[in-house]
Amino acid sequence: MSTSTLSIVAASPLGSPVPSFLPHAVSVSLPTWQDNVDYEEGAPRVVDVMKTGYPRFFIHRSIQKLSAMCEAKFGLDERAMLFPCDKYANSCRDFIIRNEPKATVRIVQFYISPPEARVTSTRAGVSSPVVTGQRTTSNGAKSGPSPTSNAGATERPPKHFGNTLELEYSSRLAEHCLQLLEQQTMSKDELLASAKEASLRGRNRHYSAKSRSSLSSPVLSDADRKREAVREEETSYLEERYGRNLPALAVKEAKRTLRERIAGVISECRNGQTCQPGMVGPSTRRVANLSADDVFLFPGGMCAIWHTHQLLLKALGDRKSICWGFPYVDTLKILQKWGPGCFFFGHGDEFEGLEGLLKTQQEAGSPILALFCECTSNPLLRTPDLARLRLLADEYKFALVVDETVGNFANVEVLPYADVVCSSLTKVFSGETNVMGGGLILNPQGQFYRRLRPVLESFYEDTYWGEDALFLERNSRNFKSRVYKINQNAEDVCDLLYAHSLDGAASSEGKSLTVTKIPVIKKLYYPKWITTDLYNSLKTPQGGFGGLFSVTFTSEAAARAFFDALGCEKGPSLGTNFTLACPFVILAHYTELDWARGYGVDPYLVRVSVGLEKTEVLIGWIENALRAAESAIVEQGKSANLA
Repeated sequence: MSTSTLSIVAASPLGSPVPSFLPHAVSVSLPTWQDNVDYEEGAPRVVDVMKTGYPRFFIHRSIQKLSAMCEAKFGLDERAMLFPCDKYANSCRDFIIRNEPKATVRIVQFYISPPEARVTSTRAGVSSPVVTGQRTTSNGAKSGPSPTSNAGATERPPKHFGNTLELEYSSRLAEHCLQLLEQQTMSKDELLASAKEASLRGRNRHYSAKSRSSLSSPVLSDADRKREAVREEETSYLEERYGRNLPALAVKEAKRTLRERIAGVISECRNGQTCQPGMVGPSTRRVANLSADDVFLFPGGMCAIWHTHQLLLKALGDRKSICWGFPYVDTLKILQKWGPGCFFFGHGDEFEGLEGLLKTQQEAGSPILALFCECTSNPLLRTPDLARLRLLADEYKFALVVDETVGNFANVEVLPYADVVCSSLTKVFSGETNVMGGGLILNPQGQFYRRLRPVLESFYEDTYWGEDALFLERNSRNFKSRVYKINQNAEDVCDLLYAHSLDGAASSEGKSLTVTKIPVIKKLYYPKWITTDLYNSLKTPQGGFGGLFSVTFTSEAAARAFFDALGCEKGPSLGTNFTLACPFVILAHYTELDWARGYGVDPYLVRVSVGLEKTEVLIGWIENALRAAESAIVEQGKSANLA
């Protein structure tokens, strides 16, 4: 098969779910570099065609519709936010008032029951607190899972509270609530009419922290709305018919299986079948006495991180934490905005400064609460020195928290070093991009386990919507075998890219250049060449280097050309079963590019999450993109000469 055949562009249309027609997609197509820039700038040509988005930054249409119904019922001049339980609604209200003391915020409990059950049944219905208030620059609302729903009012979501909790409110739960409401006769026409308008009012924020009004979602015609409804019904039918999900009554079993799978006490299921209880055995995660009871599920990964921080504050005291290494943006913001704040070591190698701070804080009577880090980091793929951090944690009595989302436990085992491990189960653990989830693991051998476990059990609420658990359980049955295939694909691709980088060309004196005549890649970030010894010290026997890598280029023009020419899907998220690329820094740090650059994060970095495609297809895409990058450099040189 020729390279030209392999390089056919596969990206979905701008603004559509990735993959197309997926009703609960966790990514959205932004196929060109300019599309991403215009999205951040709020250009109508992009935002007006957005059918969905990354869940923490784009509120799903079903959630928007349910919010609009809450607003119509409880506060026409207010903005509602939806949360899955009272605790989240109260925390949101407290957060808003702490940041805007003059804000008016109220919580309303909205109980929804099917006609035959009315208000007497707590099983069939859904109840949520609804937070409402005057339209201000921020206000809170919530609506939550069976059997409770909560909502709140706000002009736009409070950053890094809404991100963590409200925007991880399940879209499937919202659909369930809408179905219950549509079965009721009371105010049905009024509620549906208000929901029609709800397409809605600008409820979505962009990836950047730009201070601007939210922009409207696209307004759909009646015909478009009907076509969309038909497509969603067809897709939902296919998911249910061929998804091999457990029966709806087996939610408890699905959650137990998920926790066992994460704890490493069950083997991978063969042929996509569910594992039987008799298959449970000792954990493979290199920690004695680890069980499924040490694993806690959440609606999303950032929700798990937020809960971890809250747990440590409650159990160990109101003290500052440390963020080690350049992290995913919301992790740092949560640590900065909740509790007494945090210290940021953005390079992740400043041990002299770290030890000095630990000693100073301890002597001042304000010891550090915890150190949070990622293994590997997003987007620079660096591996922290967990062995050294563990020694410091033991000496200075702080908790070590590791986010293993990118590394994942099929490739690296970080739990022996950590007190708490967090992960976004939305990513490669699921792979299907049709469900969200998060996990938290307490290390039973950790220094604070006996203090953390009872506190977590005292305030933990299982808000993970049952239908989401069913999808995640099904998706994750072949988690490890998918990871191993992705590992090999990514390594083959990165070997080619490294040969066309400045580092690779220097090491081989340019003899390895096979696609271009000049190196177009400035730096390849991939554990095979980044903090390699540290990564290898954590790698599992069957593990590889993972499916995520980032590349920077010798010019902005080369970066743009490479990205635009890539034949894969383009959009946010990672760990998908298909290859997915994005200009990560543009999306995550658009208003703080200089700040990110100060920590070695190039504004023109392209992040690629490799999928399960055939290797020759992936190589064809990369070769085509390399040639496009080289052409851009040549053209740029010609223009410079003419000038």
